[in-house]
Amino acid sequence: MSGIKKLWKWSRKYLWLIIGIVALSTLLQWLYAYLPLFVQYAFERLGQASDGKTDLPQFLLNWFDSFSDVLTCLLVVGLTMIALQFVRSILRFLDNYYEGALAHYIGYDMRLEIYDHVIDLPYSFHNHSDIGDLIQRSTSDVDQTSVFVSSYVPGLIDIFVTVGIGAYRVYQISPMLMLVSLVSVPITAISSILYYRYCNRQFEIIEKSESKMTTIIQENINSARVVRAFSNEKYEFEKMDVANQDYTKKNSKFNTMMAVFWGSSDFLVFLQYALTMSVGIILAQKEQLAASDIVACLLLMGMLIWPMRGLGRTIASFGKASVAANRIDEILNRPSEYEVNGTLTPEIYGNIEFKDVSFRFDDDNKHLLEHISFSIHAGQTVAIVGKTGSGKSTICNLLTRMLEVDDGTILIEGVPIQNIDKKYLRKNIKMVLQDPFLFTKTVYDNIAISEASLPKERVFEAAEMAALHQEVLKFEKGYKTIVGEKGTTLSGGQKQRVAIARMLVQKSNVIVFDDALSAVDTETDLLIRTALKKKSRKQTMIIITHRSTTAKEADVIIVLDQGRIAQIGSHDELVKQEGLYRELWGIQGELEAEFTAILTGEVK
Repeated sequence: MSGIKKLWKWSRKYLWLIIGIVALSTLLQWLYAYLPLFVQYAFERLGQASDGKTDLPQFLLNWFDSFSDVLTCLLVVGLTMIALQFVRSILRFLDNYYEGALAHYIGYDMRLEIYDHVIDLPYSFHNHSDIGDLIQRSTSDVDQTSVFVSSYVPGLIDIFVTVGIGAYRVYQISPMLMLVSLVSVPITAISSILYYRYCNRQFEIIEKSESKMTTIIQENINSARVVRAFSNEKYEFEKMDVANQDYTKKNSKFNTMMAVFWGSSDFLVFLQYALTMSVGIILAQKEQLAASDIVACLLLMGMLIWPMRGLGRTIASFGKASVAANRIDEILNRPSEYEVNGTLTPEIYGNIEFKDVSFRFDDDNKHLLEHISFSIHAGQTVAIVGKTGSGKSTICNLLTRMLEVDDGTILIEGVPIQNIDKKYLRKNIKMVLQDPFLFTKTVYDNIAISEASLPKERVFEAAEMAALHQEVLKFEKGYKTIVGEKGTTLSGGQKQRVAIARMLVQKSNVIVFDDALSAVDTETDLLIRTALKKKSRKQTMIIITHRSTTAKEADVIIVLDQGRIAQIGSHDELVKQEGLYRELWGIQGELEAEFTAILTGEVK
């Protein structure tokens, strides 16, 4: 029932289309039930019947009987059957067309809802999700569900309609043969239900195995350069081979069971035909049936036996669709991050305050940040430095509500951050990440991706500030150069500068660099910081960096150590204090001073 409810959720919108498909299928089977009666009439005209009784419509019987010549009559009967089949072929085309349309509509709705929901799921979900698994749920699982609803749901109704019509036609010929013809129906139905229960368990196991294999394929395609760089092809191939063997083994086990089921079903079908024919012969010997009646009953038996045999296929497909629908619902039932959201949209200038903020991840018992407190005033440039794992990036994620604080409060313009609308907050606080994502578009499109109608001058200005403009002009196609998937055709520094330019074209009073200058050389770093300082005097800048030389230019430097604030102050203040910042400056400062002197011409 749970599976039926899940499938009904996607199909109820198109109930009118399902009813139309069922009506077409019913009409097709009703017309098909007349075909054996034409054969029965032909046998009667050949003189093989005892009573000449045929259940064809009376107007057809009158028309056929009007032909005194038997061969002419048989020719007309054959042409009528061809005409009937032509009408059925048109109806079959319409039936298949609307089934395909229904699958398309349901698949469209499912893919769109999954995509829309996944991009609204919390940051923590995406950190722990396998991309290959999500892709499989959005593609093959959607196809399994939509095809079942569009084809097998009407088909299930069609099975009972067909059996009902066939049983009625056989009953009109011989009630005894009808009872004999239905002997295998309950056996087939029970075996199909048992087969479904087995399939339901196996499909779930197979889906998980396929998901694991898909994830390995996706990872290796994305990391092809890394695999080659470390000459690790053999290891990755062996890992894929193990996953592939596991998937193949599980599929083979299921295929073996499927072969046993269908082989047994075929044997049962032929036994049923043999039983019906034997009883028919006995009745004919007792002159209770004519030969034409036996032929008609044998032809009509296909409407009783084969649909019930197809019930096993339908039930097995239901099991697969049910598993697929459950996997889709696992994603859709996860709460969106916007279920907990604020409503306020205050004007954001850059006044930010952390008050005794603590945070830990759900899968960790230890707090990553503990009792963090500091203030940032509008227009200030603040640098956050510290060792790897000290919580620098987490502060930025808390500031944009990618993560939610456990204790304490973050105030923006004096408003608690949990009261501010998340989308509005992120629109006004722009971030550039250390590992930026670029789309498979041109350089220009990647910079102007937030607003397609941006003036070209504004895009070029942003690229100039990011120290990128001159390099792009050297490309063969300039700003029309395709950057490749994830920006693979660009260097790490160029990708970061495209991301910086993409951020700079947007109007925002608060900008955050999450170690976004780590892949550029010291000269380019200095050029970008100088350009930003000239342009962004009224903007609040938060720079997360490992370079004390980058932090030097900030108005305030916050030093993190093991999730706590170790030091706060300007560069001049911190270099005079014993602590982590002084150690970092001692390593990097002399190199910075020497390089700056070379740039300014003081050293030749």
